[in-house]
Amino acid sequence: MEKAHFVVTGDGSKTLYQPAVGEHYHSKHGARQESEHVFLGQGLQHFLSQNPAKKSVSILEVGFGTGLNFLLTADFVSKETLSLKYCGVEANPLPLEVIQQMGYDQFVEPAVWDPFIQQYPTALKESVNLNAQVELTIAHEKILDFSSTDGFDVVYFDAFAAIHQPEMWTDDVLTHVANQMNVGGVFVTYAITGNLKRSMKALGFSIEKAPGAPGKREMLRATKL
Repeated sequence: MEKAHFVVTGDGSKTLYQPAVGEHYHSKHGARQESEHVFLGQGLQHFLSQNPAKKSVSILEVGFGTGLNFLLTADFVSKETLSLKYCGVEANPLPLEVIQQMGYDQFVEPAVWDPFIQQYPTALKESVNLNAQVELTIAHEKILDFSSTDGFDVVYFDAFAAIHQPEMWTDDVLTHVANQMNVGGVFVTYAITGNLKRSMKALGFSIEKAPGAPGKREMLRATKL
């Protein structure tokens, strides 16, 4: 069986190709660019622009993968007067040695990267504090098995594309994720389809077409009403 292997993307950052799924973990046009634009920019930073008084933010990521979205988010938060609770759901966590070889240490401060690498194995079992501002949990389970008593302000929906992993984009999954969100919470994903828009509208979200990351014209941002 073919093993997952590294691929250098258009902006020089690495992604991972997963042959079992038939897809890359990030955009081939630029892993870092996609993460910064879709999730950090259109997700967290948009939420903060709408809620400027917020000093504490909770994020749910569906598909923790290589940890890139978390690392860039933690790096941003660590430079602001914010505290962050971040929960990544990942049914198939990558080994620590793969995470280490992604090269994402060049994009974030050592004060974020070093404790992340040190505590990654523990974060798969329980919450860890990377620093005084950032708490991380990686829920090693399928999304439909995940639940939290805490509501989330922002959802990074970063599952593999529906053509490769259709079970992640069903109404059941979207409803389950929506139920974990606070009113006013922001849901972002790199994808935008008619079915996805209809599903999110039916769940009580306002829908926006936002500019996509390089290689994609549009993406979806939805706010829970």
